[in-house]
This record gives sequence, structure tokens and C-alpha cells, in this order.
Amino acid sequence: MFTELYARSSFSFLRGASHPQDLIQRAAELNYKSIAILDHMGVYGSVQAHLAARRHGIRALVGATVELPGRCPGGSPLEIPVLVDSTKGYQNLCHLLTEIHCCSEVFSPDALSNNSETSVFFPSHTEGIIALLTPESLPSLDRKTLLRVALMLGRTFGKQNVYITLTRHHNRSTDRINRLLIDLAQSLKIPLLASNAPLFSHRRCRLLADCFTCLRHHTTLDDAGTLLASNSERYLKSPDQMSALFGDQQQALINTEILSERLAFTLDDLEYQFPSYHENGKSLTLEEEARLLRKLTFRGARDRYGKIGIKVRQQLEHELSLIIRLQFSGYFLIVWEIVEFAKSQGILCQGRGSAANSAVCYCLGITACDPVGGGLLFERFLSENRRSWPDIDIDFPSGERREAVIQHVFQKYAPRGAAMTANVITYRPKSAFREISKVLGLPDSIATRFSSLISSPHSPDTTGDRTNPPPDAGKKCTTAPEAEEIPDGQMFPMRDLGQLRKTLSQSGLSQDHPRFRPLMHLYHEILSFPRHLGQHSGGMIICDTGLDSIVPLQPASMPNRTIVQWDKDDCEELGIVKVDLLGLGML
Repeated sequence: MFTELYARSSFSFLRGASHPQDLIQRAAELNYKSIAILDHMGVYGSVQAHLAARRHGIRALVGATVELPGRCPGGSPLEIPVLVDSTKGYQNLCHLLTEIHCCSEVFSPDALSNNSETSVFFPSHTEGIIALLTPESLPSLDRKTLLRVALMLGRTFGKQNVYITLTRHHNRSTDRINRLLIDLAQSLKIPLLASNAPLFSHRRCRLLADCFTCLRHHTTLDDAGTLLASNSERYLKSPDQMSALFGDQQQALINTEILSERLAFTLDDLEYQFPSYHENGKSLTLEEEARLLRKLTFRGARDRYGKIGIKVRQQLEHELSLIIRLQFSGYFLIVWEIVEFAKSQGILCQGRGSAANSAVCYCLGITACDPVGGGLLFERFLSENRRSWPDIDIDFPSGERREAVIQHVFQKYAPRGAAMTANVITYRPKSAFREISKVLGLPDSIATRFSSLISSPHSPDTTGDRTNPPPDAGKKCTTAPEAEEIPDGQMFPMRDLGQLRKTLSQSGLSQDHPRFRPLMHLYHEILSFPRHLGQHSGGMIICDTGLDSIVPLQPASMPNRTIVQWDKDDCEELGIVKVDLLGLGML
């Protein structure tokens, strides 16, 4: 039995060459009970890993690879993989990542000095976090610096929460660091672990990993040299392979299993709570929220209908009964408050979507359509059989007026109680082709011509429908393109292969060119891979406690905005409530 505690996925952005789902699936195929995916500077792919693990009956352990800026000799970043062993540990990891992303300085400049007694992070952000020293995170350090790093981590996280992790990739640099780490573990009595530090699920994914290395370093495959891995060893290996690889370090294998059993936290243990409504600075109880919602609803009903008829009253009582029973009163009050703020500032707003089926929303002034008079079905909006949060979308004028409402929400739930949901920007046909062309050293004219051809309204389907890719698009690593015995259709969808070849030829790349097949292979592999993190057009999530105890926050590209590290689908899967404050140009 073996547990991999230091895998990285496509959500390490240009570092991992397999999606979280693929790593989980492969782990299940290899009879793993659990696997930890520690992506670079975030938990971006943790929800996808968690859901895949649930489907496959294994556990997705949580952590991240934390980068500390410019404190190693030569100014290179110090990367420390960390795991969490409890809910408190996860909350502290979220705090820690948020601090690094949002604050200019959280790392002590003297932390690696000879006589420093300082810690890296604020002490309150370290309980429940386990730090790993690995050859991959410390590739160029000498023994003296390794010693200082180990001592610094011990001061920061507690000596009992520091482990030294060995990896064996059959190259000299890793072997050199391993020898230093083994000596360090013996002298400081730090337990050893075993890992393969996989960047992809199968050996055959190595070419894509090399491509990402080139993109990250702005170079080509021909010029990358020693930046590229010396072999294809960084794939997810079987327990038997790991036992053979570390046959002389049985205690490291045993320690790895002992530690994996200690890691109790999964995202099933997330403690998210939608905020209660506050009135006059006081947090209302569920009963108080219900009374206030009823009061505001019937006050609004008198404004909307004048005399409240039997049909209207029955509908309102029916809706309020369900809302109160499902404990959603606070949600409706918070949306009502946002709408009231907009109206007080003279900002036009209009609720839309299935919320228009709710008489309560109509009476609260959130929507403008009378659902009782229109005979609309409330259960299309909210039903006891569908125990999900109601979804109310509100349109505001695009631009400064909507931004004023967004900033109101940020300020009301400050500090760090609200943030925008993320939008994962993935590689699409044009960006994928352009980046792969660069990596292969092809002339810019080929990518320019290809882009113009696939942009033409008269062009055939050269790429397939990648605007809305199928669920498995880009998620399978295929055999390297030089393997001529593999049928073309296994690597590329048959429906577009011929047209793609034709378009490439029209772009100026002959089918006899030695880079023709690698280009096709990598182009299809990289489609749908995460490229970077953007922000949702208007989705905001808020939390009763600090949101950064639920998910790490980081600055958005727009000033005075922060985003969470999950997109709207991730948040919905975990029951995290989103309020959509959307922009409409015609308002």
C-alpha cells in the first residue's frame, strides 16, 4: 500500500500536465486509498479532485505548494509543499495563501539568516499544517542552507510537523539533494517520506509537461536544454513500483502511510455558513430573520397590490413557509438589502430568471413581474425536493453604477467576508495553436494564418466545437506523436482531423514537416487546460465568518476586488452561495 503525498495537477498552471480528475482516476486504477494534490500557490483544483475522488471511492487529501518569494541564495523562490491534517489546518492554509497573495510581505527577510529565530508566517496561521522538504522544491541549495530551511520550518510549523521527502527520478541532481536530505534527517531526527512528486498521470504525458516548461520559461523545445526534465519518470507510479524504488528506505514508505492516516481533512468537512442578516449592527437569529422577512414581504405586498387578496395571501404564505423551513430567510434579506442600497443611490436594478416566479421576490422589490397575476410556478424557483440554494440574478447598469453596488458588498462584509467567484481561463483554439507554435519554434506567420482561417465565417469545422468542449476534452494524455503505430483517430477526433490537416497545410505547414505531428498532438492535448485565473462577470460569494477560512482569496485584475480560487461550479458543488450582480448595457 502507498499514498502519494505530493502530486501536482493542471491547476499548478504550466507545471502539471494532467487534470485533477485524471490523477484521481489513475490513483483509483492503481488501488490507492488516497492521494494528495498540492498545486502551486492554491487549491484551485481541489474541488474537482474531491468530486472525482468521491466517484472513485478514494480520498483526495488537501494541501498546496507554497512559494516564498526571493529568499533563497540568488533570489530564487523557496517552494514548500504543505498538507493539512484537520479543519483548523485547512483554514490556516487558506489564511496563509490569502496573506501571500494579498499582502506585500509575509516572509521574514532574515528567516534564512544564520542566527535568525524568526518564523515565516504569522503564528496563528500554522496550526494543523505539515511542511515537506523535497528535492524538487530545493534543487540548488547546499547543506548549510538546507539546515537553515529545516530549522526555520520547525520554528514556524512545529518540529513534529516537518518531514523530509525523498524522490528518485534517476538523475544526478535529485540524487545529490537526496543524500543531503538523508544526512539532514538523521542529524535533526526528522522523519523521511517517499514520493515520486508526479506532474502527470501517465509516462506518455511527458511531452505536454515539457511544453508547459517551455511556456513558463518563454523558450522553445530546441533551446530549453536543462530546463526540461531528463526523463519521463514523474508520473503517478503504482505502490509496487514505489516499493521497489525505495526498497532501501522502507521506513520512508512506512512513515508515508502513517502520515497519510493522520491527514483526516477532506472538503466534506468544509464549514461554510451563509451569513445571517444584520440589523442595527446585530446578527439576527433564524426566528428574527423569519419575522423580518414576513414583515417586509407583507409591507411590500400592500405597496404592490393595495388590498391583499386571498390568492396573493395564500401564495405568500406558501412561499414564506418553505423559505423559513429551509432556513433561507437570511438569503432573501441580504439580496433585498443589496437592491435597497441600489435604489437609495438611484441605481436601476432588476431581478430576473426564475426569481421572477416568486411572489416574495416581487413584494420585496427584487423583481418587477407579478407571478400571481401571471400564473407563474414558484416551484420552478424553489422546491423542497431540490434542496439547493435559490439563485437570484440581478441586473445593474454596466460600468461605474454596478461597481458601486459591488464595492458596497465588499465594504459591508469587510474584511475578507466577500469576494468574486473565479473564472478559469482555458486554452482555446487560437491561443492553443499560437502557444504550441512558439514552443515548436515555428514561424509566427503560420499561427497568424491559422487564426485567420479558423476565424473565417466560411471556414469548415477545423477544430471542432471547443467553445463548449465536451467533458473529456483535453483531459486525456495520448501517446507521443512519433508513435506511428497509433491510429490517428486515437489521438485526434476523426470528425475534424482531415480538416485540421488541411487548415495546417493552408497555413503554410507541410504535412511532411517534422513538427507537423507534434503540433497536432500538442494542440489537441492543451485544449481546455487551465491557462490562468480570471473573475466571474458578477458572481459574488459571502460568508458568515471570514471567507478566507473557506477558500483562499487573491487580488483580481480589477482594482479593489478580490476573487476566490474556485469558479461558480466549484462553489455550487460545495453548497457555497453565490449572488449574481450582473451588468446590462441597456439599463
